[in-house]
Amino acid sequence: MDKNFLTPAETVRTIMENGKRVAVQPLSRTVVLSLLAGFYIAFGAELATVVGAGTAEKLGQGVSRLLAGSVFSLGLMLVVICGAELFTGNSLLTKTALLGEITWGKLLENWTVVLLGNFVGSLFFAWLMYRSNLWQAPLIAEQAIAIATAKTQLPFDVALVRGILCNWLVCLAVFMATAARDIPGKMLACFGPIMAFVASGFEHSIANMYFIPTGLLLAHEFPGTDPSLTWGNFFIGNLLPVTLGNIIGGVVFVAFAYWFIHLRGGKVGP
Repeated sequence: MDKNFLTPAETVRTIMENGKRVAVQPLSRTVVLSLLAGFYIAFGAELATVVGAGTAEKLGQGVSRLLAGSVFSLGLMLVVICGAELFTGNSLLTKTALLGEITWGKLLENWTVVLLGNFVGSLFFAWLMYRSNLWQAPLIAEQAIAIATAKTQLPFDVALVRGILCNWLVCLAVFMATAARDIPGKMLACFGPIMAFVASGFEHSIANMYFIPTGLLLAHEFPGTDPSLTWGNFFIGNLLPVTLGNIIGGVVFVAFAYWFIHLRGGKVGP
């Protein structure tokens, strides 16, 4: 009987083989897949905003975060199962570069295109949600603005560390989803780590590309919004340190760690 999961060593090899696509994948394909990932993560972020609206006061902060994290996991499920290029998950492509199967230049090119595509997709989705007027439902706009404001007020070093912790979990989720051989297994692999990072309050650069612009768009409807919620604080105060942290978390603690264990020297470990 065929097993429904891969061993860690088999999973590392599969991720490395999948990473070879970077060398031959057309730019147009990468762009479309990165736009889709921006949409998918935004779907999860939007749902987390709706579910989290007002629940902390009724159920407590911990339960509210648990619920928000649970529904946010939909985003990575869509990315993994439907197929898309997510910048944070593509930290794992470092394994392929370390083995020389793709060049470092190709890796950086992929990261740049995917990051920009994720940003455009997330921003467009934020605009769609703004134009939908769904934020006019009770407490949803307030929740969206509160999330965005809190994120833009984080000190640089705090945002960096939270970014590291976040993508450590995200890349482990992608690792486990790759190991799973069926749809339920992939969904469960995405659920646990993603729920954990959201409930813990860690920072995900692509999710923030939806959360903060949504708050900025809604701020025009609420003149009393905290003045710290600005595009400058979004890009410099949050997106920059969180993106750097996401790279460190995914590359060092997952990609490099498992390359060292299983692929160093060009051979698959036990």
